Amino acid sequence: MNTQMYKPEGFYVGTEGRESFYSQSTLEKAAATGKILEGQVTLCDSDFSLYVDLGCMKGKIPREEAVYYPSGEEIKDIAVITRVGKTVSFKVLGFETERGETIAVLSRREAQKSCLENYLMTLIPGDVVDAKVTHLEPFGAFVDIGCGVISLLSIDCISVSRISHPRDRFYTGMYIKTVIKSIDRETSRIYVSHKELLGTWEENVSKFEIGQTIAGVVRSVEPYGVFVELTPNLAGLAEYREGVFPGQRAAVYIKNIIPEKMKVKLVLVDAYSSSAPSDYRFEYFETKNHIDRFVYSPSVCDRVIMTDFENEE
Repeated sequence: MNTQMYKPEGFYVGTEGRESFYSQSTLEKAAATGKILEGQVTLCDSDFSLYVDLGCMKGKIPREEAVYYPSGEEIKDIAVITRVGKTVSFKVLGFETERGETIAVLSRREAQKSCLENYLMTLIPGDVVDAKVTHLEPFGAFVDIGCGVISLLSIDCISVSRISHPRDRFYTGMYIKTVIKSIDRETSRIYVSHKELLGTWEENVSKFEIGQTIAGVVRSVEPYGVFVELTPNLAGLAEYREGVFPGQRAAVYIKNIIPEKMKVKLVLVDAYSSSAPSDYRFEYFETKNHIDRFVYSPSVCDRVIMTDFENEE
């Protein structure tokens, strides 16, 4: 199975993976073979049909072909019109003449159905998949895990270091890697995680040494101290200081690193507000396509933090 055809929408923009401009012969071949293509939606008409720029001709996605719902629920207008200006995946169903002009009839629905049935439903918890952030809410991020099929990445699964909102990590349109957390095969709903790809406590703490002064982000202020994020999967604790609040940048001195207690003790040198954009780049420690088990905590620590994907389904 060619899983490369089931990437998030827009994944191949600027590459030769899914041509952005086509010839009629390319479109005819795609119609015959069922190949999934991509293009940008330029218009939604009064009938809620979407029009796609194919270069050689217009493509039309009728309203009923705009979204695939496994449950058979009715397509909402908002789900159609919000595609305007965005890249979508589709299959070519055929050709017709509209106002004397040949146009390609397309189906995003069929691309999503194929992705779900032939790819996503064959996955198991622990499989690593590419994703695109489509929407952010306080409780989590919605991500496209293939051809516009949406999955929920809850806020507690984004990173080990606590955050107040998914925007502390992501922005809409961002491409990330995720790992399948669970699959409800009756409803075809898929849930993903992210923190298991960002490294263990030991992998993250190995970047630092006692005596260094480094930059971090204040993530939480408690009566007993200030939690400062050093990397997305590692935070340390400094003594409480009045006037410090979450979201501030911080300069911290590393006082001690204690693997047995999974702690990094910090001294807060300075905390300040900054308008500089957050660093959205991630270092993904996991390079395999599947994870059976992720153990975050060090082996010398009595407290065990782990995800056992083998028992998720």
